[in-house]
Amino acid sequence: MGKITGFMEYHRIEEAHEAPEQRKKHFREFIPRLTDEQAAIQGARCMDCGIPFCMGGCPVNNIIPDFNDLVYKRDWKSAIDTLHSTNNFPEFTGRVCPAPCEEACVLRIIDDPVGIKSIEHAIIDRAWEEGWVRPQPPSQGTGKTVAVVGSGPAGLACAQQLARVGHAVTVFEKNDRIGGLLRYGIPDFKLEKWIIDRRLSQLAAEGVTFRTGVYVGMERPGKGVPDWATEMAAPERLLEEFDAVALAGGAEQPRDLPIPGRDLDGIHFAMEFLPLQNKRGAGDQGVPELWATGKHVVIIGGGDTGSDCVGTSNRHDAASVTQFELLPMPPDVERNPVWPYWPTRLRTSSSHEEGVNRDWSVATKEFVGENGKVKALKAVRLEWKNGKPGEIAGSEFTLPAELVLLAMGFVSPVQSILDAFGVAKDPRGNARATTDGQGCYATSVPKVFAAGDMRRGQSLIVWAIREGRQCARAVDEFLMGKSTLPR
Repeated sequence: MGKITGFMEYHRIEEAHEAPEQRKKHFREFIPRLTDEQAAIQGARCMDCGIPFCMGGCPVNNIIPDFNDLVYKRDWKSAIDTLHSTNNFPEFTGRVCPAPCEEACVLRIIDDPVGIKSIEHAIIDRAWEEGWVRPQPPSQGTGKTVAVVGSGPAGLACAQQLARVGHAVTVFEKNDRIGGLLRYGIPDFKLEKWIIDRRLSQLAAEGVTFRTGVYVGMERPGKGVPDWATEMAAPERLLEEFDAVALAGGAEQPRDLPIPGRDLDGIHFAMEFLPLQNKRGAGDQGVPELWATGKHVVIIGGGDTGSDCVGTSNRHDAASVTQFELLPMPPDVERNPVWPYWPTRLRTSSSHEEGVNRDWSVATKEFVGENGKVKALKAVRLEWKNGKPGEIAGSEFTLPAELVLLAMGFVSPVQSILDAFGVAKDPRGNARATTDGQGCYATSVPKVFAAGDMRRGQSLIVWAIREGRQCARAVDEFLMGKSTLPR
């Protein structure tokens, strides 16, 4: 504990944000890291509370009190070593994680929590600036080969851990660049892609091989799932060529809205819209012309994906942006009413701050078209009783809508991939595998493992990193009989 009375003397310092009207003019990140002095003050607010509930709230169990103290003492090198001991990619989580650790902070009971996410952001950015993030290749190889299917945070974490203990790892990605939803799901204004490329260079130097444009399976995923594969690879081929296979793709199957007018032009899944802007940002030519410019945009779904659609539509200079949520408006409470657990409460993202009409308890009933293109939608307001919605008589309304983006979440991994491998599934359509005990992360098919969203369903980046790391240990134990990788 750096300063015994720090939590009483210092207030939380938020990271600076570029003004909304300015940042809407570009797709660059707009939240710089804290200065060294600001980060030290944040670290001083850590209470050394005895039981670090923040660590329990963090899926990767970051050793938060320790790196807070180290930042307060200006020992940045030890801070990044501590952070990397549990988290392979703090530059990703320090930018896009919703910070469940902060909701679990003991200080949260009576005051604003310690700015843990901003400290993490500062540590890793400082580490890259100082050249402390270097490849860690193994001293010798094991002669074992592993295929990792999917290059999002779960796949990359799994691949890096396995490569560092000497296995020959090949990562297969169906799209034209590595990164999964980090690359093609998260807008550049939240995560610039050179940050991914910088980390990929480290993995390559550690021995990881990347294969892009390869779809592993027998049947392509279908509408709403980014797929720029130019080659198919049968599961049998991977099972023959590799000693183990880790399935670490995302839960990419989007939830649809099958109502009258769904087949009109101008109605798209969010993941048909967002990746195109990322490809433009990467300098690609011939990107399909799907823009929000000058259009009345309606986004159906109130989560993070919907928020990303809001920010992208505003940067396209949409005529208006409206976001519907089926559920009622959450309470706008200052404190965490269910500490240390994750609370349900109103959350306003940086994209919302840039301009959007948010509307809750709304069900879309019909899309209205003209000459085959969507022009409006019909909706009705809902009343929720005992957790169930009912339509309010006489509350129907019509809203102009020239671009409708469906962002209602993801129901499961692409089923054709799991079916091609023949792995057993849970009732929600995820690969069935346990996370504890002997044989954890192993599927019903010999030498095939599963981790991340493909195993647990739609979740957070920090959960993907946790499962990728733990799956790597399980694969290592399977191949070698024991493992030195952290659990």
